[in-house]
Amino acid sequence: MVPEPRPPAGAESPLVVNDGLGRVVSLPAPARRVVSLVPSTTESLAVLGRGDLVVGRTRWCVHPRPWVDDVPVVGGTKSPDLAAVAALAPDLILANQEENRPALWEPLAAIAPLYVAWPRTVDEALEDLRRTGALVGADATADAWCARIGAERARVVDAARPFRYAYLVWREPWMAAGDDTYIAALLGEAGGVNVLAGREERYPAVTVDELVAAAPDVVLLPSEPYPFTEEHAADLGPLAPRARLVDGELLCWHGTRMAAGFPYLGELAASLRAGGAA
Repeated sequence: MVPEPRPPAGAESPLVVNDGLGRVVSLPAPARRVVSLVPSTTESLAVLGRGDLVVGRTRWCVHPRPWVDDVPVVGGTKSPDLAAVAALAPDLILANQEENRPALWEPLAAIAPLYVAWPRTVDEALEDLRRTGALVGADATADAWCARIGAERARVVDAARPFRYAYLVWREPWMAAGDDTYIAALLGEAGGVNVLAGREERYPAVTVDELVAAAPDVVLLPSEPYPFTEEHAADLGPLAPRARLVDGELLCWHGTRMAAGFPYLGELAASLRAGGAA
């Protein structure tokens, strides 16, 4: 048997990672031209010091400014312009099962290697950040951010006390975050108990009567994906006094945003305890 030739000294080894769907993503070397179709990932690339590699983004990729304003837009998260993506000649496309449509996977993979994230737990979100860092040659920086996030996470977990919540993501119809979501996993770190646990759908539709019967201590109304306001809280009828407007980016986004998300979650949980929600 003839042994395989060794790569020359100093040559970069191929990068091979599994994405959130279990697909094998292989690159000959760290990416140098990246199109990101995920707002939280676009932000993470900049924070990891790899913003110079981002050649395309969606219109919903809005952080951090002003850097992001100079990155070409290729459309929305649900319907990116495939021709615009191809014209940017990326060597890596970053997508997400939650943000983008699965029907896009095949045409995007025909343009460039495609990495699809799908973190539904905090541990999976941390692993996704490490993998993203590896794909762009920022392994050490990503590891440092994961350590920072881990420290913030530990503080929240140490102070955790149970509280019953419903986390709404849409209205007309009302829709909520179910069990198998990053949102529920994050809130669970602080002691959050999802009153809509056990539903078959990941984001079940729910009526006000069903919410009342579930008896949450608090109904969380995030700033995204639906921009809830105090007026919408009034539509919850008897639950209106239990409604709380919250920052959706800090509770929905993973990646480096988790370093700010955990302290925010800790403060939110503490305020709920102080207000008698727990």
